[in-house]
Amino acid sequence: MKYEAIVFDFDGVLAESVSIKGDAFVKLYEDETPEIQDKVLRYHNENGGVTRYDKIRYYETELCARVCTEERVQELAQKFSDIVEQLVVQSAWVNGAKEMLEALKEKDTPLYVASATPQAELERIITARGMEYYFKGIFGAPTKKDQHIRSISAKNGYDLSAMLMVGDAITDYNAAKAAGTDFLGRLIDPNQNPFPEGTKTIPDMSGFMDALV
Repeated sequence: MKYEAIVFDFDGVLAESVSIKGDAFVKLYEDETPEIQDKVLRYHNENGGVTRYDKIRYYETELCARVCTEERVQELAQKFSDIVEQLVVQSAWVNGAKEMLEALKEKDTPLYVASATPQAELERIITARGMEYYFKGIFGAPTKKDQHIRSISAKNGYDLSAMLMVGDAITDYNAAKAAGTDFLGRLIDPNQNPFPEGTKTIPDMSGFMDALV
């Protein structure tokens, strides 16, 4: 199918950066018990697409059982950014992602990024990686992904049913379904499929163009 526009998540779809962020969350809680650190990492891995702010609120209130002020959330989020930003810039491409973007660019397919990474940080990362050339728009937090998809559709006249969201997390799938777009999942671990049965998935981006057929 020829889509009017394609929207990509970033971490785990274009860059192999999911584990970098998991390690960074664990480092934020290095003074806590190993049990809490394990739960921090598990929650991160099971909740891709959730913003760092929401994850920190969960860690503080549910795992560490303490009052969590907005000041505390912002402090930890800044520490997290300080740890991860350059590492994400330097992270490897997901296999086939660069070639996929080149092929889609040649076909003049409008491409977008919708990520849970804060807007300014996302723009810096994509620019530092030399990727801004591929995208018509780059959209990050705090706006939710389904809102970004609807906004992209409304501003450009795309039919939502003729758009595709590509993601690696159930939150990406839910955003696509909420907005009314098609979805293609990147399955990082074949033994841990977060998507409903029957969801179309690929192991990396090397098979993306074939998956569109």
